[in-house]
This record gives sequence, C-alpha cells and structure tokens, in this order.
Amino acid sequence: MGQNKKKKEGHEPSQPEKPMSFDQELLMDEEENQREIAFIRKQLPNDLKEKYTDDELLFIIDAIGTYFYTSGVLETNDEEVDIDLEVVSNYVCNEAKEEGEGPFDPQEVFFVVQADLDFQEESV
Repeated sequence: MGQNKKKKEGHEPSQPEKPMSFDQELLMDEEENQREIAFIRKQLPNDLKEKYTDDELLFIIDAIGTYFYTSGVLETNDEEVDIDLEVVSNYVCNEAKEEGEGPFDPQEVFFVVQADLDFQEESV
C-alpha cells in the first residue's frame, strides 16, 4: 500500500540554484518582452504590424495580464477556460483611456489580445 522510496545510488543531492540578481531578472524580463512583442507583430494583420510602438504593446500586454489576475479567470480549476477576446479587448481599451494611453480601437486590440494568448500558449 505504501510507496517505497529509494535513493539513487551514485547521485549526490543537487545544490540549490543561486538566486538571480535583480539586474539579471530585469534582463530576462526585457528579453521575454522583446520575444513577446516580436511574436505579436508577426501575428498581427499587415495593417496593424507597425501601428503600435513597443511601449504601447507592452502597455497592452500588461493590461491583458491585469485583466486575467483581476477577473478571476485564473482561479478556475478547469483545464480549459473560455475567454471572450472582445471582453478582454474592451477592458484593455478602458484601462488605456483611464491611464491616458491610446486611444486604442477595441477591434484592433482584439488581434493583439489573440496574438498574446497564442504566445502564452506556446510558452507553456
């Protein structure tokens, strides 16, 4: 009934990884952001590829993240979750308006949201 646990002979316990410095974490975040932006630009329709600056795309990416953290979508135990991209797009546009960013068109932001979710799926 119980499980037998055996230590593999000849293997030393691994040393804990040295924590990254704050600067290393920032560099990794910046690199990840650049990969995400490049991925999103590739996915966007041709007329939108150059419409948004990197800073605007980062704002949109952050707003998408905020939506998921505040909407409760991430708190479900379901394997798959239906996400209404129009709702997310509208949320992003409202956040942009409140923050003095944009203005962004929800119909255009829809494509950024879709590309961002594709990036997240591929990164998992």
